[in-house]
Amino acid sequence: MSGALAGRTAVVTGGARNIGRQIVLGLVAEGAAVVINAQSSGAEAEALAAEIRAGGGRAIAHLADVTNERDVTALATAAAAFGGGIDILVNNAAIRRETPFETLDYAEWRQVLAVILDGAFLCSKAMLPHIRPSTAGAIVNVGGLSAHTGSPGRAHVVAAKAGLAGLTRAMAHDLAPEVTVNCVVPGLIDTVRGASTGGTPAMHSHHRPLVGRRGRPEEVAALVCFLCGPNARYLTGQTMHANGGAFLNA
Repeated sequence: MSGALAGRTAVVTGGARNIGRQIVLGLVAEGAAVVINAQSSGAEAEALAAEIRAGGGRAIAHLADVTNERDVTALATAAAAFGGGIDILVNNAAIRRETPFETLDYAEWRQVLAVILDGAFLCSKAMLPHIRPSTAGAIVNVGGLSAHTGSPGRAHVVAAKAGLAGLTRAMAHDLAPEVTVNCVVPGLIDTVRGASTGGTPAMHSHHRPLVGRRGRPEEVAALVCFLCGPNARYLTGQTMHANGGAFLNA
């Protein structure tokens, strides 16, 4: 690793598992100190932070509900105190349920949009006063392939992730030139999915990556880390896909 992020502090929401976990490990490998946010997976976040510290890295876990403004403000305050400021925010927290539109109720609709879209808004707003003074501030939003292809049973997820791509473009205008804002869109990635998320998404049967396999979380993390680093300062407002060509084969 290049150590390109040495001296930087990053916050990763939903950072305890799967893609979020690999993003955390990738940022640490590049030299960043990382605040691992989680809501329901606190034990995993604490274990990951302890693992990083045991390996000589800097990390802490911080429990916060990204839909709760008070929690998010406390997360930003704790991160700034830990790192002496904040340079990087990765909005990764999400709920990815599958529910047919005719049975989708408003409560579930609002819950999914709140975590994905409201969470990105609240975290970005809270972190921005700390990120703006950085000489290399970067915000990366983690989108979803179904927002660009559509998918059955995912009206709430598709709407939220599509909104995230739009939010990325709008924020890039408002926060330039100090802060870059980009969106990374994972495709079909091998992750551990619990019963609460319905197991393997049905959309995985509708898409075939051209490369002949599903992606690994670390392959998505590598793109996120690049967008947080010094070689991506001329990139902002972009939506970048990491899907092995599945978007072309939709």
